[in-house]
Amino acid sequence: MCRNKEAKPVSSISDARLAGDDDGERRSGYEEPIHDQQGEGEPHVDEVGEELVLLGRIVWPIVITSFLLYSRSVVSMLFLGRLGGAELAGGSLAIAFANITGYSVLKGLAMGMEPICGQAFGARRWSVLAHTFQKTLLLLLLATIPISLLWLNMEPILLRLGQDAAITSVAKDYLLYSFPDLIAQAHLHPLRIFLRSQSHTKPLTLFAAFALLLHFPVNYLLASYLDCGVKGVALASSWNTISIDLGLVGFILRSENSIKPWAGLSRESIRGWWPLLALALPTAASVCLEWWWYEVMLLMCGRLPDPRAGVAAMGVLIQTTGLIYVLPASLGMGLSTRVGHELGANRPARARHAALVGLSVAAAVGSLAFAFTVGVRHAWGRMFTDELPTLALTSAALPIVGLCELGNCPQTAGCGVLRGSARPAAGANINFCSFYVIGLPVAAAAGFRLGFGFQGLWLGLVAAQASCVCLVLSTVARTDWEAEARRAEELTGTAANGPKDELSVTLLA
Repeated sequence: MCRNKEAKPVSSISDARLAGDDDGERRSGYEEPIHDQQGEGEPHVDEVGEELVLLGRIVWPIVITSFLLYSRSVVSMLFLGRLGGAELAGGSLAIAFANITGYSVLKGLAMGMEPICGQAFGARRWSVLAHTFQKTLLLLLLATIPISLLWLNMEPILLRLGQDAAITSVAKDYLLYSFPDLIAQAHLHPLRIFLRSQSHTKPLTLFAAFALLLHFPVNYLLASYLDCGVKGVALASSWNTISIDLGLVGFILRSENSIKPWAGLSRESIRGWWPLLALALPTAASVCLEWWWYEVMLLMCGRLPDPRAGVAAMGVLIQTTGLIYVLPASLGMGLSTRVGHELGANRPARARHAALVGLSVAAAVGSLAFAFTVGVRHAWGRMFTDELPTLALTSAALPIVGLCELGNCPQTAGCGVLRGSARPAAGANINFCSFYVIGLPVAAAAGFRLGFGFQGLWLGLVAAQASCVCLVLSTVARTDWEAEARRAEELTGTAANGPKDELSVTLLA
């Protein structure tokens, strides 16, 4: 790889930790961003291997952490099931309502900081990371206010939507005792991205594993031994998130290799909202549009000739896709970090190579997911139920789910590339067009008008994923990486010539 100057020795990151009076400039002793002059050719074999190693170091801890967090929800569902049918139904309804109205919004808003932090770390702009974390944390805490008001009025809303009164009452109790989890999640989401931007992914894995080990006994203590019921299950989930939060804060306090997110705290942390919102709002829209699609599918199942079997089978398949989604989602997060680092360091060719390698891995993951769903189609449903109508629908739809994953894995990774290059609006537009302009009409037509029923609804998702992957890959293929590197300079305030734009100015101390 051609470089225009020798790299300076890189000291320990602890030598450049933020102090309270940091002026946001790059600290001495650090390697300056390198202008990558390599052409637009394909990466060499050794570069592919190097990129796979770098990507793997970020992705695998995220994969393990995601499975640990997924297991937490399984434990909660097991305890809800032990409490009774009404408690299971009410808890499930509350979790679905919380995901739609709360957690998806927080996650999406937090992901708006991902391109800023990734590129700022690559450019060695430590104060940008700290101030972006501070702004995002405040943004999410403010977002919990309308979410809380909505949760407080959950019962009349669901009753007007025709939900069962007894189940809604249980759901209300669960949600009221989930408020600590809402606040803890508002802190955890930006903290995870802040650490991931510095390639610190293992601490989250360790603390998530520790929290999961405690999750079962805490659930037993609160839900069964103290007889708190669904309230105890909700409080146990809250404690799980809080314990991870505390563990990560402790890691930052003790670590000599992590930037301190509270460093440089000043009035600048509450100024300049629009530039961050310009990234956070499209990202939130993109996340919510995809999450809400499955809830729409669930509602459409209620209009099938056998709604009970359809809703049950849809629940099984949504859990299945959630499990499979861990791999492409983790890969997308890793790609966002890698692309952001390289663009921030002014290495556009390396950013392009990272994107190519990551998308190739995503295509392979999609093929494995397809093979998995086809291979287990006759046995998978028996893990969840023994009702024959539900099993028949599940086995018939699993190969279609596999077709969805052939597109879902590359498009999820591609969205990570778009986030890493600070283009969340493109992802939001693609998701809206793919899922709601194309996928939803196809699902309705195939499921009801053409008579394909349950399988027809999933054919709508195939159409959505096919259009989504085509649009995402087309957008990535047409990327001008040199221009994105220049945008990264402006985003992080490292542009050598010309005035800083509004975004760079408002994110600097």
